[in-house]
Amino acid sequence: MANAVMYALDHGIKWEMAKTMYLNHASWKWWQVVTSTFCHASWSHLSGNLFLLYIFGRLVEEEEGAFGVVMAYLICGAAASLASLVMLPRTSAQGFLGMGNAPVFSVGASGAVFGLFAVAVMVKMMKGFSFRKLLEAGILGQFVVEKLLGEVHMQANGGSLVAGASVNHIAHISGALAGVFLIFLLTRLPSDKDPSSTPSTAAP
Repeated sequence: MANAVMYALDHGIKWEMAKTMYLNHASWKWWQVVTSTFCHASWSHLSGNLFLLYIFGRLVEEEEGAFGVVMAYLICGAAASLASLVMLPRTSAQGFLGMGNAPVFSVGASGAVFGLFAVAVMVKMMKGFSFRKLLEAGILGQFVVEKLLGEVHMQANGGSLVAGASVNHIAHISGALAGVFLIFLLTRLPSDKDPSSTPSTAAP
């Protein structure tokens, strides 16, 4: 919903403040690390991400609830933005009339989407091994691995373009890795059901 609202504000009513939500690599603000994950460059960019968010968001919600979906989205999206800041150039050689440098901007929920890909697979694998969950994990796992390998291959070959804009493969890869790391950390936290996490008391 937030993605659609931001798109309407940016591309519909042309709200000037919307552009300040983009992740500006040349002069970034801390809030852009998160707000840029709700902005999109075009309708096709938005609709593709919304479709995948619905699919993988529902899968995560089945296991972790709506709060888990929101937190995974924000954490993986922010991690993808930070990785983009570190690994992508601050400016491009496409300034006015081809002279000078123009700042590089990053927008889109793709990093968060790839994070939800990874989270969906891992939570399905960890929540028991019923036939249904095993089948879901196998199908999702194959899909995610193929997507990640494709992203790595495209990034290694100079990236790709969609509707004239560069695709941020760095955000996709780092978002997925953030999802894996997030689940890894959560599994290391003490559980209320874990007897070792509660102090033992001796009877008098």
